[in-house]
Amino acid sequence: MERIAARIMLLDGWRRAALAVVSGAVCALALPPVDFFAPAFLSFPVLVWLLDGTSGDPGKRWSRGLRQAFFIGWLFGLGYFVAGLWWIGNALMVEADEFAWALPLAVLGLPAVLALFYGLACAGARLLWSEGVGRIAVLAAAFGLVEWLRSFVATGFPWNAIGYAAMPVPLMMQSAAVVGLFGVSALAVFVFAAPALLGTRRGAVLGLSVAGVLAALHLGYGAYRLSQPMGTGESDKQLTVRLVQPNIDQASKMNDDDRIAIFEKHLRLTAQPPQPGHKQPDIIVWPETTIPFILTQNPDALRQIANTLKPGQLLITGTVRSEDQGAGLAPRYYNSIYVIDSTGQIVAAADKVHLVPFGEYVPFEDALSKLGITNVVDLPGGFSPGAKRTLLTLPDGLKLYPLICYEIIFPDEMTAGLLGANAIVNVTNDAWFGNSPGPYQHFQQARLRAVETGLPVIRVANNGISATIDPHGNVVSGLRLNAEGAEDATLDFSISEKQARFPVKYNFWLVTVLLLSVGVFSRLSFISRGN
Repeated sequence: MERIAARIMLLDGWRRAALAVVSGAVCALALPPVDFFAPAFLSFPVLVWLLDGTSGDPGKRWSRGLRQAFFIGWLFGLGYFVAGLWWIGNALMVEADEFAWALPLAVLGLPAVLALFYGLACAGARLLWSEGVGRIAVLAAAFGLVEWLRSFVATGFPWNAIGYAAMPVPLMMQSAAVVGLFGVSALAVFVFAAPALLGTRRGAVLGLSVAGVLAALHLGYGAYRLSQPMGTGESDKQLTVRLVQPNIDQASKMNDDDRIAIFEKHLRLTAQPPQPGHKQPDIIVWPETTIPFILTQNPDALRQIANTLKPGQLLITGTVRSEDQGAGLAPRYYNSIYVIDSTGQIVAAADKVHLVPFGEYVPFEDALSKLGITNVVDLPGGFSPGAKRTLLTLPDGLKLYPLICYEIIFPDEMTAGLLGANAIVNVTNDAWFGNSPGPYQHFQQARLRAVETGLPVIRVANNGISATIDPHGNVVSGLRLNAEGAEDATLDFSISEKQARFPVKYNFWLVTVLLLSVGVFSRLSFISRGN
């Protein structure tokens, strides 16, 4: 192991660059749908040894060492994000004649930008680099911090944070309820990188022991939390929810000639009799923007919905909402959720707040439109963001926290207005990404939000993975990718005291401070020994 570490430290030129890229790409095997986290125990030690090769004398040429560390981290991130996000290009191929030119920007450009965060993490860790366990701790803290930054900088895109590599199954997801996604990311990097200590021996016993304890706590707490009951079990809080996954090809959804057939398909799936073992559904959920016209401008459609629903049933559906701005002004369009009762009345509504850049709106539209850059979604002017996130309050008093499409990937958006909600409802359309890792990765992130918030998640996709998820991240019932149909599940919508939610960000900062303290202490000791 020491010989391998030494050879990696001494690499330079294209060999060093290639190994950094390959290490990042291999680490992506830990992501869905592969979910094989063992390669992370190879990738991060290699990254540590590559950074060791940039350390040099702590008092000399520090700027050169920072540049080298940044470049290695950027290359590692480039490999990781290209291997984990290549499928985004599929969305551009739905209308290839118009958007195929942008394929390199999606497949290589976006990963190259996201990789800047990993470059920043490695450069930041390099400032406090030392021998032994200290460098592992500071690298872990740096990765946790940049994953947190990635959740909001430039509107944010925390997709495939490193922490997901350590949480492939519910047993390994429960730690997110204590330290959140970014805390798990920091601790995961520490554990994944700890084998690097075998290459230099210094601090190996301490570092590997701490990593072993963290891994044991991760699994032990998972087992404990999974053994705990959920909810109060009150019978009046148990409702049957029907998930409708029509599996409509994205090209068909954008074809005006198919609109009526698409709408009628949703009605047919809604009207199916209850599945064995379930009573008549209380709530039916349709996917994101599933109604292919402005519903409020089509009273016949509302009548058809009313005729399909049984008395007392509710339909929750994704739709496009328009808002008139007055004479001479174009209407505003919103990506929205409606709740419709069995009389055809819209009884609650919410708008999407966090829009997808270049998918639902174009940043700096006046300038970029001159370059021919437009929305992937064909809508005049794109979507407008909702003013604020509001709960969907149902007639029986139940409150649902609405999240549309990728809004569910943002952990920090789970706090505002979440208190008092009985469940999270997430409508999406992953048909844009075809049969690729994208829908699986999106689904894993939805499961983590259930764990973090202690709330069940009702997730419905046009195509993707539709499921009801309990507060521990377990799938209660669902429909696989490319399946078509309606799936019923009975959920407990009660909120117990054990599910009281609190901001886990404070625990994330505690973890970060502890790791940085170890790194600072080790760095000072390292400099003292050098002097």
